[in-house]
Amino acid sequence: MNSARKHRVALTLLFVSLLLASCRGFGQTLSPAQTAPPSTASPSIDPLAPPKPTLNPLTMPTLSPGQLELVKLEGEFCDEVAKGGGAAFAARFAEDGITLQNGKPPVRGRAAIAAGATWDPKDYQLTWYAEGAQMDPSNDSGFTWGHYDATTTDKSGHPVVIAGRYITVWKKVGGKWKVALDASADEAPIGAECCVVPKP
Repeated sequence: MNSARKHRVALTLLFVSLLLASCRGFGQTLSPAQTAPPSTASPSIDPLAPPKPTLNPLTMPTLSPGQLELVKLEGEFCDEVAKGGGAAFAARFAEDGITLQNGKPPVRGRAAIAAGATWDPKDYQLTWYAEGAQMDPSNDSGFTWGHYDATTTDKSGHPVVIAGRYITVWKKVGGKWKVALDASADEAPIGAECCVVPKP
């Protein structure tokens, strides 16, 4: 077996172990998509709905080692946020990292991100799963994108889940992977058309 094939097999086995062990099976994992709990309640989404498909080397044999490495990073990130909440979220960013959210100005720099990411995971949970990943040919930057759910409670104590899309841009800083950019957008209504120019 050549070294490239051995490397791919090793990464696949590592991914499978993460798939089985981390963040509720990767279909319900913690997300970097937002940095603060929603200020107003939104329509509740069924939290018992089955998880959606995720990147899986067993069903998608064309995933490259780079894609698998990025998905592994997401798993590590979600495990950290599951335990540490907002502080763990901010800690993964590069010093010059940026977050973007719907209707809010950009947050620039890890210190500013940490100042806004103060949630406790017992009160507010961010879950996500990757639907795509791409590694730069240099293997020192890449991105993942997918779906997230932000779960909190309303004034009556009922769970409220806000759904959206996210993209995480990763880069190596001093040999370690850091988040360069995290952006989120509201999930479109089911069946809605994307990117259609409104008619006059």
